[in-house]
Amino acid sequence: MDGFQVIPAAYVVLRRGDEVLMLLRANTGYMDGYWAVPAGHVERGESVLEAARREVREEVGVEIDPADLVPLTAMHRTGGTGLPIDERVDFFFTTSRWTGEPRIVEPDKAAGLDWYSLDKLPDPVVPHEARVLAGVRDGELPAVIAEGF
Repeated sequence: MDGFQVIPAAYVVLRRGDEVLMLLRANTGYMDGYWAVPAGHVERGESVLEAARREVREEVGVEIDPADLVPLTAMHRTGGTGLPIDERVDFFFTTSRWTGEPRIVEPDKAAGLDWYSLDKLPDPVVPHEARVLAGVRDGELPAVIAEGF
């Protein structure tokens, strides 16, 4: 059967007051040179909460209790090509609680890591993440966002 497929991903906005933790993407083949929050694909057999926890651990080296992940929004987006790689569902979470000190764990995939005020984010930010962060800043974020349709 050749049915419709989407790629699920988990994003985590780590908050420290009005600041968010951002990584500078490098050598990944996707949006290199752009700033992003810790994120990644949900793996087979893994819940989106488990994926969020794993990605934060793998990318910035901190541990998060899934109970501390607060849902922000879900984004269904497409690049409009019709290819499965361009059909995505992104789950955005936030937390201000973790164990450990954030650091670059994968230096081959990240060229920088720092805290930025929601009012003064680095440039450029991955576009669909910038949209969510603007909603967090403004306190106006819908439960579901459709992007690219």
